[in-house]
Amino acid sequence: MTNTTIRRADASDAGTLAALGAATFTDAFGRLYPPEDLAAFIASTHTTAKLAGELADPAMAHWLAKHGGEPVGYAVAGPCGLPHPDVTPACGELKRIYVSRTRQGEGLGARLLDEALAWLERDGPRRLWIGVFSQNLGAQRLYERHGFRKVGDYVFEVGATRDPEFILRRG
Repeated sequence: MTNTTIRRADASDAGTLAALGAATFTDAFGRLYPPEDLAAFIASTHTTAKLAGELADPAMAHWLAKHGGEPVGYAVAGPCGLPHPDVTPACGELKRIYVSRTRQGEGLGARLLDEALAWLERDGPRRLWIGVFSQNLGAQRLYERHGFRKVGDYVFEVGATRDPEFILRRG
């Protein structure tokens, strides 16, 4: 993994992040959804315009991982938007973290998570949240190693499909 670098993304990365987000989400979860639902979800969530807006928001941060110059992973952090009664405006959330299938198992997810957590706690410790697919056991183990514990459940919608998700919290 010596050729893998991580840096904060900027406005020039919007298209790259949109394409990488669409590809990694589809690789990880595309099999769970009817093709039309998946296509509509990708078209509404992984667009250059949406990513450009997020990158322009000072309350959010994105990281881009590249291996040999090719985008292979990313993470997004910002204010918590999870549906839990203990969430306050002071809470932070790891919103997304994905690594390309070709680079999984190399510790890149943990490196991206460390970057995001450090940014979220740059002004000191605070309550942090993560939403994770209930069947994504590898991600759950990673988050548990970083001190997150399950505190709730919610539903993540992709078209007509309703995925059971866990809400994890640290602090």
